[in-house]
Amino acid sequence: MKQLDIAQVTKQCGLPPSTLRFYEEKGLIQSIGRKGLRRQYHENVLQRLALIALGQSAGFSLTEIAGMFNQQGEPALDREMLAAKANEIGKTIQRLSAIRDGLNHAANCPAPNHMQCPAFQKMLKVAGTKSTR
Repeated sequence: MKQLDIAQVTKQCGLPPSTLRFYEEKGLIQSIGRKGLRRQYHENVLQRLALIALGQSAGFSLTEIAGMFNQQGEPALDREMLAAKANEIGKTIQRLSAIRDGLNHAANCPAPNHMQCPAFQKMLKVAGTKSTR
């Protein structure tokens, strides 16, 4: 079993020591002891940190991420939760794509005034409908 001290882990994963200590407090990672004043970690902590980063990138909270590991610290992913998050991300992508397309249209619209553009008026109507829900 290869051990890494906290400095090695921070260098390899790019996270500051304070984040590692915070993750430890939250139960996301676990040190295996100390060598002098430095925390020691099993080398698999790097994979676990990568999973945490991936979960955060997908929009999962740290509490949700903590629930994705079993008692032995192995990943135990809830496929339904992953599918729901993927669906949520897909809807966000669709919404942001529509916003991007609208902004591109507004930037390149040949109408002398955006308020005279039928496509811009349609976007305003849709945006106004969504904001009142």
